[in-house]
Amino acid sequence: MSKIIVRGGRKLAGKIKVNGAKNAVLPIIAASILAAEGESVIHDAPPLDDVLVINKVLRSLGLQLSYHNHSVKVNAQAIETCEASYELVRKMRASFLVMGPLLARLGKARISLPGGCAIGTRPIDQHLKGFEAMGAEIELGQGYIEARVEKRLKGAKIYLDVASVGATENIMMAATLAEGTTIIENAAKEPEIVDLANYLNAMGAVVRGAGTGVIRIEGVEKMKGAVHSVIPDRIEAGTYMIAAAITRSELYVEGAIGDHLRPVISKLQEMGVHVEEDENGILVRADKPLRAADIKTLPYPGFPTDMQSQMMALQLVADGTSLVTETVFENRFMHVDEFMLMNASIKVDGRTAVVSGSNKLKGAKVCATDLRAGAALILAALVAEGETEITGLHHIDRGYVDITSALRSVGADIQRVVPQEEEQEIPQEIGLFAVQPTWA
Repeated sequence: MSKIIVRGGRKLAGKIKVNGAKNAVLPIIAASILAAEGESVIHDAPPLDDVLVINKVLRSLGLQLSYHNHSVKVNAQAIETCEASYELVRKMRASFLVMGPLLARLGKARISLPGGCAIGTRPIDQHLKGFEAMGAEIELGQGYIEARVEKRLKGAKIYLDVASVGATENIMMAATLAEGTTIIENAAKEPEIVDLANYLNAMGAVVRGAGTGVIRIEGVEKMKGAVHSVIPDRIEAGTYMIAAAITRSELYVEGAIGDHLRPVISKLQEMGVHVEEDENGILVRADKPLRAADIKTLPYPGFPTDMQSQMMALQLVADGTSLVTETVFENRFMHVDEFMLMNASIKVDGRTAVVSGSNKLKGAKVCATDLRAGAALILAALVAEGETEITGLHHIDRGYVDITSALRSVGADIQRVVPQEEEQEIPQEIGLFAVQPTWA
């Protein structure tokens, strides 16, 4: 079994460059289905497991794709099928994002019920509500969802009961080829929504209001391929900012965009961390005692749920008691038990965790229970006494490009250990990735 081994206590120094945003590139690749003419080229697409999966989904539909040097080239002129199979979609729930583009382009789509991280229930009812409002007929059965529409989807006013990122993206993509105007109310406001809208507009769509609570889409007859660069990953950037803070170090996070990380920056400053922004990235310096601070996760522009576990790692070594309130997903405290194996003091009551600070963390054998929990365990291990062994790396690989090499480049004592039998199973090319995977 592959594992990451971290020996804590090392200071960090230097620069880490942030990769393209995983949560932006996935819907952008899915949106390429909409282009009946030309080719799309998507730059800054990180070589992550999730990117590999969405590429495989599109290939299974008959699209032509290639990946080289962090760029994906997509030709969607010929689509052979409207069905995305269980074998692929079960691996990642973002695969469901192909339903909107397929329905808009072909008038039909058949998608397996999605999989992905085990973070509570993340229903797709808001997606289906939007499709039905635009005239689609929905059938559920045998683990698949089938959507059909006669001729074209029709523009509609759609109010989302919750500001779902995935539903906003899926409906927005479907609406680009609909007849008339679609208005999405209570839309998600994340930077990744804005990035998708920019890509859709480059393809010939007319999308206005992305980044606000109301998005207006004027349907067009046809869309074409476009060239687009994905925004930097704000969650990866935030993770490395906390790496600097937790180790009492100074790091420059290249590519980090301050406006995308305002609540994280605010909390770091509240805890006594120096944060300095410029046009190319963010400098983080932690040379003063860390103070406790409470966080409450909220949809953007609130504190991101994807940074909750990483911030909890920092709270463990701050002076005083901190509260963590998780309002976005239930069952997102699975990392607490792993932290406690490292001598952490945390009490959980429903959606609230009470984190006692000033912990002297100790190395232990722990397991990543989901993507961000894995990152949080690495952060805690950076300051733990002794050696920490982390398994469950398939979760971490879904969202971080070779996190071991990135941290080692700035001074961390961290390595990835791959058993010989697993090493022999790794091909020189994995699917579309024309590069050797970066196993450390």
